[in-house]
Amino acid sequence: MSKVTDKQQIKRLTFLFMVVYMVSYITRINYGAVIAGMEKASGITKDMLSLAVTGSFITYGAGQIVSGICGDKFPPRLLISCGFITTILMNLLIPLCPNAYAMAVVWSINGFAQAFMWPPLIRIMTILFSGKDYSEVVAKVNWGGSFGTIAIYIVAAVLVEFISWKAVFVFSALCGIIMLVMWNKFCPDVRTEQKVKTEVDVDKKTGNKMLFAPLMLVIMLAIIMQGALRDGITTWMPSYINETYRLGESISILTGAVLPLFAIACMWIASRLHSKKFTNPVMCAGVIFATGAIAAFVLSLSTGKNAVISITCMAVLSGAMCGANLMLVSMLPAAFKKYGNVSTASGVINSCTYIGSAISTYGIALVSYKFGWGTTVDLWLALAVAGTVICFICAKPWRKTHME
Repeated sequence: MSKVTDKQQIKRLTFLFMVVYMVSYITRINYGAVIAGMEKASGITKDMLSLAVTGSFITYGAGQIVSGICGDKFPPRLLISCGFITTILMNLLIPLCPNAYAMAVVWSINGFAQAFMWPPLIRIMTILFSGKDYSEVVAKVNWGGSFGTIAIYIVAAVLVEFISWKAVFVFSALCGIIMLVMWNKFCPDVRTEQKVKTEVDVDKKTGNKMLFAPLMLVIMLAIIMQGALRDGITTWMPSYINETYRLGESISILTGAVLPLFAIACMWIASRLHSKKFTNPVMCAGVIFATGAIAAFVLSLSTGKNAVISITCMAVLSGAMCGANLMLVSMLPAAFKKYGNVSTASGVINSCTYIGSAISTYGIALVSYKFGWGTTVDLWLALAVAGTVICFICAKPWRKTHME
């Protein structure tokens, strides 16, 4: 299939893909946005309620691999449609669940359904766009996650205050229904050129070997760390603010809307750094990780002392991890396009993010409950420093292996 070169068409497709990603966030992180309200209304403890988030991260991470493999074999537009249909149903079921265990089952299914969004979308973008256009488009599409986060935290705060937490899931399902219709109406049905079967098999074997080489395994460890920081902070920031500074439930939820604003800024900066200064995405990720480590250090000094400083530092740390995610999760899979396994690579790499997310979501609840938020913040600092070191060590080998 020939590449899209018309600027207006590129803009239209970028907007469509960004909105798809935005709605996928609305229908996925809404549970975390209202978990404080759910705890108050239901009387279920936050560690029990967090089982659903942890389960969804596990199934989302595992589903990334399944989705990635399927994305290289089946029409990606169809896979994304199936994901939306399932997530709509799960969002409608959550308000009907009688206990935390039922919620965990339903939301784990939702996590698996959500996995059929990103790897097929990456495949569509690598088919439609050339290298430079791809880099610009994928950066803007990532903004959709931040826009979705802003939207759901603001809407959640209003609906929890004036109706109930259950209304948030109904609202999310309606967004999913609208997006499903728009997706099937406007998304092109992309098809890749067919190679001789033996050639495809050889390329994919080589690609899979490169994907699980020692270098990539070490980089995947850094990806796990950025996932733990990014989604751990996104999920638990309202609880941290509420428990540490007693600002109230609705205000605490609204502070979560600060995170995506910084995320958008950090992803824009990361994109500019990558195109103008650090063309090596692993080196660029290391610089961004280091920025997050500095923010985590300041946060460790300010916890319990100043709410504004704490919120700002958490926003910078979370935003930095979004920038690192753009480099490590969105840019690296494009190197596997020549092997014909870009969707598989995207799924495997992105699954690492949600291994970290699953560990941190329940882990943060446990650590903060037993040892307090001060120890939790120190743990964030350690992860940010470790991620920085890994990226700097792996930057040169990555350039030699995949860029020369």
